[in-house]
Amino acid sequence: QVQLVESGGGSVQAGGSLNLSCSVSGFTFSGYCMAWFRQIPGKEREEVARISGGGGTLYSNSAKGRFTITRDNRKDILYLRMRSLKPEDTAMYFCAGEPLRSNGYCYADRPFTLWGQGTQVTVSS
Repeated sequence: QVQLVESGGGSVQAGGSLNLSCSVSGFTFSGYCMAWFRQIPGKEREEVARISGGGGTLYSNSAKGRFTITRDNRKDILYLRMRSLKPEDTAMYFCAGEPLRSNGYCYADRPFTLWGQGTQVTVSS
Protein backbone atom coordinates (compact mmCIF):
# COMPACT_ATOMS: atom_id res chain seq x y z
CA GLN A 1 0.00 0.00 0.00
CA VAL A 2 1.40 3.34 -1.05
CA GLN A 3 1.69 5.83 1.77
CA LEU A 4 3.17 9.31 2.07
CA VAL A 5 2.95 10.76 5.54
CA GLU A 6 3.98 14.35 6.22
CA SER A 7 4.99 15.66 9.62
CA GLY A 8 6.71 18.63 11.19
CA GLY A 9 4.17 21.35 10.52
CA GLY A 10 3.11 23.79 13.18
CA SER A 11 2.80 27.43 14.15
CA VAL A 12 5.76 29.77 14.19
CA GLN A 13 6.39 33.48 14.18
CA ALA A 14 7.70 35.29 11.14
CA GLY A 15 11.42 34.75 10.79
CA GLY A 16 11.24 31.33 12.37
CA SER A 17 12.03 27.91 11.00
CA LEU A 18 10.34 24.56 10.50
CA ASN A 19 11.55 21.22 9.21
CA LEU A 20 9.01 19.08 7.37
CA SER A 21 9.38 15.37 6.76
CA CYS A 22 7.57 12.97 4.47
CA SER A 23 7.94 9.27 5.20
CA VAL A 24 6.97 7.01 2.33
CA SER A 25 6.25 3.33 1.89
CA GLY A 26 4.79 1.01 -0.74
CA PHE A 27 6.93 2.14 -3.65
CA THR A 28 10.61 2.40 -4.57
CA PHE A 29 11.41 5.83 -3.20
CA SER A 30 14.76 6.16 -4.97
CA GLY A 31 13.03 5.74 -8.32
CA TYR A 32 10.74 8.69 -7.83
CA CYS A 33 10.92 12.40 -8.39
CA MET A 34 9.72 13.93 -5.13
CA ALA A 35 8.29 17.35 -4.47
CA TRP A 36 6.72 19.61 -1.89
CA PHE A 37 3.60 21.54 -2.75
CA ARG A 38 1.51 23.95 -0.72
CA GLN A 39 -2.04 25.11 -0.90
CA ILE A 40 -4.08 27.87 0.65
CA PRO A 41 -7.85 27.32 0.78
CA GLY A 42 -9.45 28.71 -2.34
CA LYS A 43 -6.18 28.84 -4.28
CA GLU A 44 -4.42 26.46 -6.62
CA ARG A 45 -1.80 24.09 -5.30
CA GLU A 46 1.68 25.57 -5.77
CA GLU A 47 4.86 23.60 -6.25
CA VAL A 48 7.51 24.69 -3.75
CA ALA A 49 10.46 22.45 -4.62
CA ARG A 50 11.32 19.18 -6.30
CA ILE A 51 14.25 16.79 -6.16
CA SER A 52 15.42 14.12 -8.59
CA GLY A 53 16.72 10.69 -7.69
CA GLY A 54 20.30 11.93 -7.65
CA GLY A 55 19.57 15.04 -5.64
CA GLY A 56 19.12 17.65 -8.32
CA THR A 57 16.76 20.34 -7.07
CA LEU A 58 14.42 23.00 -8.39
CA TYR A 59 12.75 25.70 -6.31
CA SER A 60 9.94 28.16 -6.80
CA ASN A 61 10.96 31.79 -6.68
CA SER A 62 9.27 32.19 -3.31
CA ALA A 63 11.23 29.28 -1.84
CA LYS A 64 14.62 29.96 -3.39
CA GLY A 65 17.22 30.90 -0.79
CA ARG A 66 14.97 30.10 2.19
CA PHE A 67 13.87 26.49 1.72
CA THR A 68 15.98 23.38 1.16
CA ILE A 69 14.63 20.09 -0.14
CA THR A 70 16.58 16.92 0.52
CA ARG A 71 15.95 13.21 0.48
CA ASP A 72 17.32 10.15 2.24
CA ASN A 73 17.00 7.21 -0.12
CA ARG A 74 18.08 4.78 2.59
CA LYS A 75 15.37 5.83 5.01
CA ASP A 76 12.73 6.65 2.34
CA ILE A 77 12.19 10.13 3.73
CA LEU A 78 11.78 13.47 1.99
CA TYR A 79 12.61 16.68 3.86
CA LEU A 80 11.88 20.37 3.54
CA ARG A 81 13.91 22.71 5.66
CA MET A 82 12.23 26.12 5.86
CA ARG A 83 14.00 29.20 7.18
CA SER A 84 13.07 32.90 7.43
CA LEU A 85 9.40 32.03 7.27
CA LYS A 86 6.90 34.68 6.27
CA PRO A 87 3.15 34.95 6.90
CA GLU A 88 2.59 34.28 3.20
CA ASP A 89 4.17 30.84 3.67
CA THR A 90 1.10 29.86 5.66
CA ALA A 91 -0.48 26.89 3.87
CA MET A 92 -1.06 23.17 3.92
CA TYR A 93 2.13 21.49 2.72
CA PHE A 94 1.98 18.24 0.77
CA CYS A 95 4.64 15.86 -0.43
CA ALA A 96 4.20 14.23 -3.82
CA GLY A 97 5.92 11.65 -5.98
CA GLU A 98 6.17 10.66 -9.61
CA PRO A 99 8.43 8.07 -11.30
CA LEU A 100 11.70 9.46 -12.61
CA ARG A 101 12.68 9.58 -16.25
CA SER A 102 15.02 6.81 -17.39
CA ASN A 103 17.97 9.20 -16.98
CA GLY A 104 17.16 9.79 -13.32
CA TYR A 105 15.73 13.25 -13.72
CA CYS A 106 12.25 14.56 -13.07
CA TYR A 107 9.85 15.10 -15.93
CA ALA A 108 9.33 18.78 -16.57
CA ASP A 109 5.56 18.78 -16.82
CA ARG A 110 4.20 15.38 -15.84
CA PRO A 111 1.70 15.72 -12.99
CA PHE A 112 2.54 14.07 -9.69
CA THR A 113 0.38 11.06 -8.97
CA LEU A 114 1.27 10.10 -5.41
CA TRP A 115 0.22 12.49 -2.63
CA GLY A 116 0.31 12.72 1.10
CA GLN A 117 -2.45 14.13 3.31
CA GLY A 118 -0.57 17.29 4.16
CA THR A 119 0.74 19.10 7.21
CA GLN A 120 -0.33 22.61 8.19
CA VAL A 121 2.19 25.41 8.46
CA THR A 122 1.05 28.67 10.04
CA VAL A 123 3.32 31.70 10.22
CA SER A 124 2.17 34.65 12.30
CA SER A 125 3.42 38.21 11.94
